[in-house]
Amino acid sequence: MTEAGIDIRQCELLVIGAGPAGLAAATQAAQLGVRTVLLDEQPAPGGQIYRAITTTPVGNRAILGEDYWHGASLVAPFLASGADYLPGATVWAVGRHTAPAEADGFEVAYSIGGVAGLVHARRVLLATGAQERPFPIPGWTLPGVVTAGAAQILLKQAGIVASGKTVLAGCGPLLYLIAWQYLNAGVQIDSLLETVPRGRMGRALPYAWDFLRSPYLRKGLKLMRAVKARVRIVRHVESIAALGEQGRLTAVRYAAGGTTHTLPVEHLLLHQGVVPNINLSKAAGVDHEWNPALACWQPKVDAWGDTNVPDLGLAGDGAGIAGAMAAEHRGRLAGLQAAYRLGHLDAARRDAAAAGPRAALARAVRGRDFFDALYQPPESFRRPAGDTIVCRCEEVTAAQVRETVKLGVQGPNQMKSFLRCGMGPCQGRFCGLTVAELIAEERGVPVEEVGYYRLRFPTKPLTLGELASLPQTDDSRKAVIRFKK
Repeated sequence: MTEAGIDIRQCELLVIGAGPAGLAAATQAAQLGVRTVLLDEQPAPGGQIYRAITTTPVGNRAILGEDYWHGASLVAPFLASGADYLPGATVWAVGRHTAPAEADGFEVAYSIGGVAGLVHARRVLLATGAQERPFPIPGWTLPGVVTAGAAQILLKQAGIVASGKTVLAGCGPLLYLIAWQYLNAGVQIDSLLETVPRGRMGRALPYAWDFLRSPYLRKGLKLMRAVKARVRIVRHVESIAALGEQGRLTAVRYAAGGTTHTLPVEHLLLHQGVVPNINLSKAAGVDHEWNPALACWQPKVDAWGDTNVPDLGLAGDGAGIAGAMAAEHRGRLAGLQAAYRLGHLDAARRDAAAAGPRAALARAVRGRDFFDALYQPPESFRRPAGDTIVCRCEEVTAAQVRETVKLGVQGPNQMKSFLRCGMGPCQGRFCGLTVAELIAEERGVPVEEVGYYRLRFPTKPLTLGELASLPQTDDSRKAVIRFKK
């Protein structure tokens, strides 16, 4: 269907996100004859973990490691699968068809280069991946302070690394991975400030047997040995603050073992794990639950990735953090389920084809509980105080959030009326968890009782010009995005 030169694409399955889960799902479904479209916000496939896998200027494979280059093995089958691929597409709404005759499908709005388009699909799979957990410390908005993930993106996509005195801080496997990759790229890392509290190993020990049988043990030891041989590591760091003069980072102050230290530094890379990217799934009406082990919200999904919303599924880390290999296998299972739901294979064939991915998934998640127990960020780094910025978009501090709770605010949605937290361009991505935890702490109740932002479409900023460019249907009505909850 075409109006004003713009296509309204038709498909059976629409996949959103071209990371390992999205690529695997789209490939699996298309190979089974499902008319598949994949929309991805990035200019090339790979998602965050395999970002720029087909275009990276980093030619030396040893810098990023073989795990990164595994992503190429997902791209080639996808491009040969027959699925339609639209890169650079920002999805900002997922709704039911407004036309009664098409009420069994979805109408998805996206923008490419400032022009909006629509896809009509019978089934939608969200493979939106993970995002880094907020790390709100004093001074984290200074120029020179970035997340480790952002630094890794610059390395993969542009071959750019920090120069000058560099410090990494936080916890989690990615912190050691980016340190290893930076060292491979010739960067001198001054220190790594690890925030894992004392006693965490004891909490993780009940899960040690699975970890010892997992693929993580060998890889983790290799990374840690390589980093420890060349980087000064400070363990059990209790507090961190970025210090600056004239609008730039000049030093990092930290406390460990009861002593405070200050290091001159030009770049500070922060990381304390990743959490599911839930903005689209929340806005689409998917039920979510609080994961106490990971201290984050995640969608409720079954073994196939299906949700409470009919014909809307999730796959990959957007449905729960488990890593790149697990995301890939979850994607294949979701692709099989889509083919089954759309009538391209029966339950027996689906189940037989799923045996391999299920076994591989079980191997991929073995040992994750050990990591989750060991690397859960301490509350002191998740629940700031004083003048530390919480909502970067609206420049709201932790003290303001805490004081507003004393006025009777019960949850994040009410907080919006007082402080506009969650109403900026990021739509709560970088403050939602922190605001919810601060409210819960001040009220003395569990976070699940406080809840999360009520998200609505559009979930990404867009211009009036983009809205005006939405294609029209044959009866000249303007397409309206609406989701019936």
